[in-house]
Amino acid sequence: MKLSQFNFNLPDELIAKYPSKERDESKLMVVHRDTGKIEHRIFKELIHFFDEGDVMIFNNTKVFPARLYGKKEKTGARIEVFMLRELNRRSRLWDVLVDPARKIRVGNKLYFNYPDGTEALVAEVIDNTTSRGRTVRFLFDGTDEEFNETVFKLGKTPLPRYIKRDPEDSDKDRYQTIYAKELGAVAAPTAGLHFSTELMKRLELLGVNFAELTLHIGLGTFRPIEVEDLSKHKMDAEYFKIPEEAVNVVNSSKLGKKKVCSIGTTSMRSVESSVSAEGLLKSAEGWTNKFIYPPYDFNIANSLVTNFHLPKSSLFIMICAFAGYDLMMEAYKEAIKEKYRFYSYGDAMLIL
Repeated sequence: MKLSQFNFNLPDELIAKYPSKERDESKLMVVHRDTGKIEHRIFKELIHFFDEGDVMIFNNTKVFPARLYGKKEKTGARIEVFMLRELNRRSRLWDVLVDPARKIRVGNKLYFNYPDGTEALVAEVIDNTTSRGRTVRFLFDGTDEEFNETVFKLGKTPLPRYIKRDPEDSDKDRYQTIYAKELGAVAAPTAGLHFSTELMKRLELLGVNFAELTLHIGLGTFRPIEVEDLSKHKMDAEYFKIPEEAVNVVNSSKLGKKKVCSIGTTSMRSVESSVSAEGLLKSAEGWTNKFIYPPYDFNIANSLVTNFHLPKSSLFIMICAFAGYDLMMEAYKEAIKEKYRFYSYGDAMLIL
């Protein structure tokens, strides 16, 4: 299939700027692949579609406040530094994006201060990677924990540009799942943002099992696809880890013919990156650049919770592979008609 087939007209006002008042009270569209039926629900009603022994696969990555603002040495020019990925913990080497990039050269130092003006962090540019990309070394003498604390104090929640507003204090909590543990993402696994403590408890009491894996989401997930031939598109590699404990829980439900529900496209990409010869999930740790597009035979999950995605995005293309192109185009047409909210802070879809 071609990229242009995944285009649709999305009104700007349907891109959510803020989350729903309560996590589990966003709208939920339920799409039944076997019949083509579409239901309109509230997210907390998700529980009505699951039974004892089913399993939900959660991505427990934790977003760090990746957007820093510093000053260039000598000139004092204000520079935005977006922390992409850690390259070496001991040396505190990071891949970053800088803006404006034309002002930043190898050898430059950038200074990051607390609001009271005291110096908190210094970064030295040691390499150019892309037109906006740089490798920097953070000069910091404290422990890893102290470094993370400093970044959390200095950094801003990395809301996607599409949201078109500055981050607020409430975003520190709401742009993070309630089960986030493993620090390393620059974007939230947004399907998980709808789960409240109460809903998780109700699912647990029902007998639904939870399996946790980690995939640290990078900006590459949201990078526009620039080739018409989807087979030519290359995803950026992202770190993932599937522990043995998750493998056992997922395979038990799969072998028992129960629902195996991926909470989000990042969980789906993770499990599809580690499939055994028998078609079961296997433990893994490493990097994945898997790009899923139609036609594709899914191995692990047989249901999916996901947000509403942007036209021609890798995320929308993946769910078309999972649910079927015609059914998803119809569902999205219905979502726009019913004014569902799109993107990171938007509403959700359950595909059965």
